[in-house]
Amino acid sequence: MTLDRRKFLGTAAAVTTTLATPMIARAQSRPKVVVVGGGAGGATAARYIARDSAGAIDVTLIEPSRAYFTCFFSNLYIGGFQEFDDLGHTYGTLASDYGINVVHDWATAVDRDARTVRLAGGGSLPYDRLVLSPGIDFIEESVPGWSLAAQTAMPHAYKGGTQAQLLKAQVEAMPEGGTYAMVAPPNPYRCPPGPYERVSMVAHMLSAINPTAKILIADPKESFSKQALFEDGWNRHYSGMITRIGPDFGGGNVEVDPAAMTLTIDGVVENVDVCNVIPAQRAGLIAHEAGLADGDWAPVSAYDMSSRVDPQIHVLGDSAAQGAMPKSGFAANSQAKVAANAIVAALTDTRAFPARYANTCWSLIDTEDGVKVGATYEASDEGIVSTSSFISQIDETPETRAETYRESLGWYDAIVEDMFG
Repeated sequence: MTLDRRKFLGTAAAVTTTLATPMIARAQSRPKVVVVGGGAGGATAARYIARDSAGAIDVTLIEPSRAYFTCFFSNLYIGGFQEFDDLGHTYGTLASDYGINVVHDWATAVDRDARTVRLAGGGSLPYDRLVLSPGIDFIEESVPGWSLAAQTAMPHAYKGGTQAQLLKAQVEAMPEGGTYAMVAPPNPYRCPPGPYERVSMVAHMLSAINPTAKILIADPKESFSKQALFEDGWNRHYSGMITRIGPDFGGGNVEVDPAAMTLTIDGVVENVDVCNVIPAQRAGLIAHEAGLADGDWAPVSAYDMSSRVDPQIHVLGDSAAQGAMPKSGFAANSQAKVAANAIVAALTDTRAFPARYANTCWSLIDTEDGVKVGATYEASDEGIVSTSSFISQIDETPETRAETYRESLGWYDAIVEDMFG
């Protein structure tokens, strides 16, 4: 059955409450919540806190971009299944319908003692509760020879926006019979099936415009999400085009030279025409600047996504070290609802419901050949733990795969409505 907006909004795993009346007039005495990051975690949290508190909480959302382009579905844009403009969404409804103060600026620091957030444009914002959902940053030099300064020559395209446009243009301009190379990231990273869906979408494009081209993947991981499903699909749709080099053959020992346009795998130099470098990742910078990270990620309580360092701060989505959930847009959206419920309960002296989470990751292999993996989760003292799971099967019918793809389209429409109203 296709997952449409009504079904998604009605059955999402996190707690939902009755839709509130429009926001009441702002008052100095209202508790203040500041949300940093306007993606699947931050926008959802801001909307649910404002909505479910019926105006009793003053909500400010800090996001530097005026239009948010989703990282999820950007692979489908590269493959020609989505228009770029359809991935962009704005914050006007959050401001007009929910009374959220949307500030387009960078949050540069958090003073946890004073409970303030400093802005790049000057000044600071006070908070009673703070929500951080800053996504990912890359670990410099995790791929020798690559840095952010090289992202034009060798794009990562692993944050929403113009990098996806750049990568698509580079693939389209490849010479006949040329080579597209990907350096895949080590675990953990944003969207575990993402690099392999991207390979599928690049292969789909090249099959139409450059059928003698080759795809080379240098991968440091022994295995990857949905591996059997992807490899089966590659054999059926793109036979002979895709080669993956895993760690047994040097896939974890790579370096790049953006000027020479080479990829060196275990000492063997490969000349390539496009090189998509997806580096190792860590929590967004503001989580580190706030002193909330332990290593690369920010540990949180599974019960309300509050930081294990500072319980007045909640860390959502990709930046959080929370247990068994993958880093995905669906997961961030689910976690945001749990955090929002806990924050509203704490600041308005109302009931908090038990934390429940869910995640599904859809991937497109070729036209109407969609696959998915997902699970439901609950909170424990050790972290978020899985309670049930599912995954597509290799022997599914074309009709089932087509239905899975259509389900993903319904989910996309539903989640952006859930985020932005």
